[in-house]
Amino acid sequence: MSLEKSAFAVRENAYAPYSNFKVGAAVLSEGGTVYAGCNVENIAYPEGTCAEAGAIAAMVAAGETKLTEVFVVADSKQPVSPCGGCRQKLAEFGDKDTVVTLANLDGVRLTMTMAELLPGAFGSDHMDADHQDRD
Repeated sequence: MSLEKSAFAVRENAYAPYSNFKVGAAVLSEGGTVYAGCNVENIAYPEGTCAEAGAIAAMVAAGETKLTEVFVVADSKQPVSPCGGCRQKLAEFGDKDTVVTLANLDGVRLTMTMAELLPGAFGSDHMDADHQDRD
């Protein structure tokens, strides 16, 4: 199944009884496999899981750690953007050139790179051991 079709299909399985805002996400791994995830809410709001995090978790659970493309869809007036935490999660497993497509149910699409979605992303280069001993 294509990235887009996977995101649309998994969105239908979202558990969103509190917000009624269903989100579907799919990531394409470096190995060519599509992994999908949907948002899963919880009455204790901060304990829910975003669709992007679910797709990444499925990819990692399958033994893959590199994504090459992302598709996110929700029923919104304009394409829905991943939250800040999910942007960082996507950056962890993608790179600055990873293509991210945001979509709504009306066919509106917005495509960008990971660098455009999260400019100045925190990365492993910030953890350079040579700089950790500075005062």
